[in-house]
Amino acid sequence: MKKIAQGSLLLLLILATAGCANKLTKPATPPAPPKSQCECADKSPVQIPEGGKPGGTAAPEVKPPDAKIPDYSLLKPAQWDDVDGLQLDNLTLAWPAWMQGCSTLVNKPSWKKACTAASQLNEQAAKKPTNEAIQAYFKEYFSVYKTTNIDGSDSGMITGYYEPLLKGSRSKSAQYPNPLYAAPNDMITVELDSVFPELKFKRVRGRLVGNKLVPYYSRAEIETDASPLKGREFIYIDDIIDVFFLQIQGSGLVQLDSGEQVHVGYADQNGHQYNSIGRLLVERGEMTLAQASMQGIKNWARNNLAKLRELLNSNPSYVFFRELPAGLPGPLGALGVPILAERAVAVDPKFIPLGAPVFLSTTEPNSTKPLKRMMMAQDTGGAIKGGVRADFFWGAGPDAGAKAGAMKQTGKIWVFLPKEFVFNGNGSNGAGSLQNQVKK
Repeated sequence: MKKIAQGSLLLLLILATAGCANKLTKPATPPAPPKSQCECADKSPVQIPEGGKPGGTAAPEVKPPDAKIPDYSLLKPAQWDDVDGLQLDNLTLAWPAWMQGCSTLVNKPSWKKACTAASQLNEQAAKKPTNEAIQAYFKEYFSVYKTTNIDGSDSGMITGYYEPLLKGSRSKSAQYPNPLYAAPNDMITVELDSVFPELKFKRVRGRLVGNKLVPYYSRAEIETDASPLKGREFIYIDDIIDVFFLQIQGSGLVQLDSGEQVHVGYADQNGHQYNSIGRLLVERGEMTLAQASMQGIKNWARNNLAKLRELLNSNPSYVFFRELPAGLPGPLGALGVPILAERAVAVDPKFIPLGAPVFLSTTEPNSTKPLKRMMMAQDTGGAIKGGVRADFFWGAGPDAGAKAGAMKQTGKIWVFLPKEFVFNGNGSNGAGSLQNQVKK
């Protein structure tokens, strides 16, 4: 697909006419790693701002941060003893996820020393370093920072996502009528940060009509019998509801009749704004806030098939996919490496460097049971906005889906950055804007 990155009056016209998407992910054409999934649809099961789920810890609503805030300016220096629960976690379970991240981070100047040391530790310990050795490693090579919100608070919303399992075929039939589309060739992506630095991580998508750039096709325009994307289908799914939620999650497994399982992952997004159908159903009085979980929405959809198409089209955002290599240990995140269940989170890369180890202190889905764990910030998502905001990856299948759908908790986040990371010194407490050492 084409890209434009130049200053002109055209950009101002684009901003006025086309939707702007972010990613996180998260996300790309084979064989390159997928683009950051900030461009993907909201990966949280339901985005309804009022409070939390019944029985769980209510999560405060945090206003989206101002796009002009310097990168990483919400990270505040902290002490290792401040990290709530670090001594209780089994860091050996997080180590494989960190080594996955280091496979690409080692090529970036700020991360090279720490990742090289991690590889040496693996060799010394025959790839099985102890919990104590891992903790000593992080304290030697990293400094710890606490994430905050724009208002200075240090608590935010923690949601969950997962990799769904769908039934599909490589051929269209009455049983498998719903296509997954590869990224279109005629979609143009406009990168904005080279002209407007304050719009970093922002891009605009559209298509050329004559000499004008107009918004790309919406969901309603794509999902028609005479779809403008005909010829871009690469796999077909039995259930349109499952296709919709696959777009929200950003990746999935497709079970073919032959027994083969195919990994599909985010490739791109049409540039239209995501609109939560859960919020819409609540506003219309079709369900209560307590019912608006992922499973609740699926149940409503199957009981209201006559209303389903109109409801889905109310979200104009549309995600394109690609087939991923066989044998991956997990879906590819925005960092371009497979993410591992219960040890990866999606974050806002404007405020937490992609690839960074983070420590999450929150509660189990829909409960008050503590969940305190080292994670890797290896993905992003369209609804993951702000300094204290994360989407917890629960893995694949229905059990993971149940946990992801129930998770809307309050939490705190600490970020571990290599001591070589350079601060510009523009923020409070010396933790100002960091140089963007991890931009892809």
